[in-house]
Amino acid sequence: MKPVEAKTAANNNPIDVVEALLNRQAYELERRSQNEVVVEVQGRWNDMLLFFSWEESMHCLHISCLLNIEDRQKDHNKIFELLALINDDLWVGHFSYWTEQKMPVFRHAIFYNPENKDFSAQIANVMEIAVKECERMYPVFNVVMTKGMDPKQALYPMLLETLGQA
Repeated sequence: MKPVEAKTAANNNPIDVVEALLNRQAYELERRSQNEVVVEVQGRWNDMLLFFSWEESMHCLHISCLLNIEDRQKDHNKIFELLALINDDLWVGHFSYWTEQKMPVFRHAIFYNPENKDFSAQIANVMEIAVKECERMYPVFNVVMTKGMDPKQALYPMLLETLGQA
């Protein structure tokens, strides 16, 4: 790679954009490598880890939000059924099961175009969606993964539409 190309590639690393965005929002982050940054986000139920990873060959930024729930189930069929049910209603991103950590994770990817002036706003939107979905689904994952509750029964309260105020 020529020096000019190397400088251009370094300037087009979206992890730099993520890092700047997180610094503006006063998050304490860890830049693990040139292509990866991690931040801990305080949630209502538990803290979550947001991972940002840049895959240069695909021009793709991967965003994942790890839910810190201890999996106490030996049979993972209920977890996988729950993932299918939850993902059926998601428009942005999806939940999966991170086997190595034995925890659910929300994932989404964004293709990066350095000419996109709204890329920082796009990242902020996906972060907001990821945290919001993780907060919304935390109690559901928790009862299935720690108590073994039936996934449809665990999701039932999410289907109810509340009216008025208590």
